Amino acid sequence: MLASALKTKKMLKALNVLITYRLLCVFDSVIAGEAKLPEICPNILTREQWGGRAPEFINYTIFPIDYVIIHHTVTPLCATKESCSRQIRSIQNYQMQAPLNFGDIGYNFLIGGDGKVYEGRGWHKEGAHTRGYNKNSIGIAFIGTFTDVAPPLEQLQAAKDLLECGVKLGELSENYKLYGARQVKATESPGVKLFKKIMKWPHFAEPEK
Repeated sequence: MLASALKTKKMLKALNVLITYRLLCVFDSVIAGEAKLPEICPNILTREQWGGRAPEFINYTIFPIDYVIIHHTVTPLCATKESCSRQIRSIQNYQMQAPLNFGDIGYNFLIGGDGKVYEGRGWHKEGAHTRGYNKNSIGIAFIGTFTDVAPPLEQLQAAKDLLECGVKLGELSENYKLYGARQVKATESPGVKLFKKIMKWPHFAEPEK
């Protein structure tokens, strides 16, 4: 039994190395101009562009990912790169300190009211947003509070484009399931108004019981 467990652990470690190598090759090709992202992919502002801190650790996930979980940040809505970046830095600082100690911002991506996508942990990295789902989901947070008001159209469209981009890149399964955070944990997130919006999106689903 012990030998079998050790063998499985070694296999998973080797697989993780192969995945990382493949990703680095893909990213190098994109940066070098040898490969182009699908047209649907939105421009994603990097961690460096919003002034993010370096992560304390990184855990990679096996992709394509089967679940996407939508959150809201319960903060004011931001409408410019400067205000959105400031809020994201504040969220990251809060989530990296005690008692949370997430080691980084918990979300994979954040969507600003300016219609821009901001890189959190990014693709193929384990987030810290929904216990029980972090290893097999992408967490996307809408910056703002959407209990009484819905997100602006630009913010909604940016999220839709990001999801379609994820499928095109092979990061998300073609049959991925979309949940609101409130469906899988005790929370009001992503807010009633935003939740009603995502209920109409193609991949919205009810969790299996």
